[in-house]
Amino acid sequence: MCTFYILYSKTIDKYYVGYTCEAISERLRKHNTNHKGFTGKVEDWQVVYFEEYETKSAAYEREQQVIKWKSRRRIEALMLK
Repeated sequence: MCTFYILYSKTIDKYYVGYTCEAISERLRKHNTNHKGFTGKVEDWQVVYFEEYETKSAAYEREQQVIKWKSRRRIEALMLK
Protein backbone atom coordinates (compact mmCIF):
# COMPACT_ATOMS: atom_id res chain seq x y z
CA MET A 1 0.00 0.00 0.00
CA CYS A 2 1.10 3.55 -0.75
CA THR A 3 -0.36 6.78 0.52
CA PHE A 4 -1.03 10.15 -1.07
CA TYR A 5 -1.04 12.76 1.69
CA ILE A 6 -1.39 16.45 2.44
CA LEU A 7 0.48 18.05 5.32
CA TYR A 8 -0.19 21.42 6.91
CA SER A 9 2.11 23.70 8.92
CA LYS A 10 0.42 26.29 11.10
CA THR A 11 3.73 28.14 11.56
CA ILE A 12 4.08 29.01 7.86
CA ASP A 13 0.39 28.50 6.95
CA LYS A 14 1.28 26.21 4.03
CA TYR A 15 0.27 22.83 2.65
CA TYR A 16 2.63 20.18 1.36
CA VAL A 17 1.49 17.44 -1.02
CA GLY A 18 3.32 14.13 -1.25
CA TYR A 19 3.16 10.37 -1.44
CA THR A 20 4.94 7.51 0.29
CA CYS A 21 5.04 3.75 0.38
CA GLU A 22 6.32 3.65 3.95
CA ALA A 23 4.22 4.14 7.07
CA ILE A 24 2.72 7.62 7.04
CA SER A 25 3.85 8.14 10.65
CA GLU A 26 7.46 7.47 9.65
CA ARG A 27 7.22 9.81 6.66
CA LEU A 28 5.75 12.53 8.88
CA ARG A 29 8.61 12.06 11.36
CA LYS A 30 11.10 12.63 8.54
CA HIS A 31 9.29 15.78 7.39
CA ASN A 32 9.45 17.16 10.92
CA THR A 33 13.23 16.84 11.22
CA ASN A 34 15.68 19.62 10.50
CA HIS A 35 16.76 18.93 6.91
CA LYS A 36 17.24 20.73 3.62
CA GLY A 37 14.13 21.21 1.57
CA PHE A 38 10.73 22.82 1.90
CA THR A 39 9.45 20.82 4.88
CA GLY A 40 12.72 21.13 6.82
CA LYS A 41 12.03 24.80 7.54
CA VAL A 42 9.56 24.05 10.35
CA GLU A 43 8.77 21.13 12.63
CA ASP A 44 5.01 21.35 13.07
CA TRP A 45 3.74 19.47 10.00
CA GLN A 46 0.54 17.51 10.54
CA VAL A 47 -1.24 15.07 8.25
CA VAL A 48 -4.54 16.73 7.36
CA TYR A 49 -5.63 14.41 4.53
CA PHE A 50 -4.63 11.09 2.98
CA GLU A 51 -5.76 8.49 0.46
CA GLU A 52 -4.41 4.94 0.20
CA TYR A 53 -3.52 3.30 -3.11
CA GLU A 54 -2.53 -0.22 -4.09
CA THR A 55 0.46 0.89 -6.16
CA LYS A 56 3.23 3.47 -6.03
CA SER A 57 2.34 4.71 -9.50
CA ALA A 58 -1.29 5.36 -8.52
CA ALA A 59 -0.26 7.35 -5.42
CA TYR A 60 2.27 9.30 -7.50
CA GLU A 61 -0.32 10.08 -10.18
CA ARG A 62 -2.68 11.45 -7.52
CA GLU A 63 0.11 13.58 -6.05
CA GLN A 64 0.91 15.04 -9.48
CA GLN A 65 -2.77 15.72 -10.16
CA VAL A 66 -3.18 17.73 -6.96
CA ILE A 67 0.15 19.56 -7.40
CA LYS A 68 -0.95 20.68 -10.87
CA TRP A 69 -4.01 22.34 -9.35
CA LYS A 70 -1.74 24.98 -7.75
CA SER A 71 -4.78 25.99 -5.76
CA ARG A 72 -5.06 26.23 -1.99
CA ARG A 73 -8.83 26.55 -2.38
CA ARG A 74 -9.09 23.23 -4.26
CA ILE A 75 -6.86 21.46 -1.74
CA GLU A 76 -9.01 22.72 1.13
CA ALA A 77 -12.18 21.67 -0.72
CA LEU A 78 -10.72 18.18 -1.22
CA MET A 79 -10.14 17.85 2.52
CA LEU A 80 -13.80 18.68 3.22
CA LYS A 81 -15.12 15.77 1.16
